[in-house]
Amino acid sequence: MRLLERMRKEWFMIGIVLAIAGAKLKPSVGVNGGPLKPEITVSYIAVATIFFNSGLSLKTEELTSALVHIRLHLFIQIFTLAFFPATIWLFLQLLSITPINEWLLKGLQTVGCMPPPVSSAVILTKAVGGNEGIVITPVLLLLFLGSSSSVPFTSIFSQLFMTVVVPLIIGQIVRRYIKDWLERTKPPFGAVSSCVLLMIIYTTFCDTFSNPNIDLDKFSLVLVLFIIFSIQLSFMFLTFISSTRNNSGFTPADTVAIIFCSTHKSLTLGIPMLKIVFAGHEHLSLISVPLLIYHPVQILLGSVLVPTIKSWMVSRQKGVKLTRPTV
Repeated sequence: MRLLERMRKEWFMIGIVLAIAGAKLKPSVGVNGGPLKPEITVSYIAVATIFFNSGLSLKTEELTSALVHIRLHLFIQIFTLAFFPATIWLFLQLLSITPINEWLLKGLQTVGCMPPPVSSAVILTKAVGGNEGIVITPVLLLLFLGSSSSVPFTSIFSQLFMTVVVPLIIGQIVRRYIKDWLERTKPPFGAVSSCVLLMIIYTTFCDTFSNPNIDLDKFSLVLVLFIIFSIQLSFMFLTFISSTRNNSGFTPADTVAIIFCSTHKSLTLGIPMLKIVFAGHEHLSLISVPLLIYHPVQILLGSVLVPTIKSWMVSRQKGVKLTRPTV
């Protein structure tokens, strides 16, 4: 029973493995021009569905109260949108002289360009009892890796607008009229987006396994896994140190939000974005691999660290109350 419960909880991770395995067994089903017609169903319908779903679930009416924590959000956005990708870029200049697969290295850069997920970062933040951090979706992919894309910038921006911005706006407009119904029924937005995402992952790897010229060596994969673990731990430690300085002005709850929201990266946004920016690229799946690795690693590390961080936060909050002068 415990195994079934665990499998039910981790169904998405199991789904990723099954999607990749299915692509390996029958890649012809999901390639461009195949029965699934991913050039239409994935590039437009699936991506648009994810962002329409995001528009429906995004509680923009809560953003006004979030402005109170402007210092917190500013820290998270600067770290996520500037420091993280810039540091990864500098690090990759050193790794470029190693024998690690170059497309996996480009994939590491895409990880640095991604925003934190609405799911895992917020869930882990709430599990500890911290505050949520709200971040702006970056378009850093085109700054750091635009030259690697085989699609013209104008085409990329037009498709991003039609499949990301427009569905998101429509979702928000629809939400205004059915907000009460959404709050009452609480539709499974996360599960719907995850199922669509599995289809995108499946078709991405179908293209890979149907291309005999692509070869992924195990040495590069193991090194990338180690690098991702190291990056996450280092950045979590760095954000902790930065936000707990005496003059930082952050509360213990703010620190929790900073640790998770500044270091976690969105798979739900990332894979569709990569599908658009690198449409038709033969190495798209290799570029996607680091993000696919980063996702379970951030959940694993977050789950392991939640008890420790919660214990630290509770003790700090008690210390603040004890040192507060009585009136």
